[in-house]
Amino acid sequence: MEPVSGAAAAARLKGMISPRYQVHGYSIDLTAKQIYALDPSGQVDFGGTEYAASARVPVASLRRNREDKYEWWDLSRGTYMLEFNESLALEPNEFAIVEPDERLIRCGAFHGTSFLRGQGERLETLLVVGTMNIHIKQNARVSRVRVFQFEAGQAKAAGEGSAKKKAAKKSGKR
Repeated sequence: MEPVSGAAAAARLKGMISPRYQVHGYSIDLTAKQIYALDPSGQVDFGGTEYAASARVPVASLRRNREDKYEWWDLSRGTYMLEFNESLALEPNEFAIVEPDERLIRCGAFHGTSFLRGQGERLETLLVVGTMNIHIKQNARVSRVRVFQFEAGQAKAAGEGSAKKKAAKKSGKR
């Protein structure tokens, strides 16, 4: 498994605000497009027939100054859905890791690290605000994505190794 350079990974992303500032050596910054409040009435069951996602309500953004080009979200402590401007399309032999930006964490907010495969129409994450309040500007760089590539032979060999271990375990051999 090898990391993909930021420049090469940029070809897998659509919707970047400014590649000049977002693309780094082996990562790309993700930017805030929209933040939603969640209706706390989602439900999950075993078979999926009773699954219901929590409803989303866009959080209103406001201009802090008349001359501001972009607006700000004023978020109080709680959980939100954060939608990124960028979308990601990975090759079958790739996966990506999305992690919170250090600045977001230092402001008292975070999201879990996500592992992604395949084609994603909309990139989003669950944002947790742990402090009393945080202000996030539209298009702020709030997260980072890193893309990794593995050789098809490596994945196959890893699967074969696991199968051999399971077969040996069943027969009592190690």
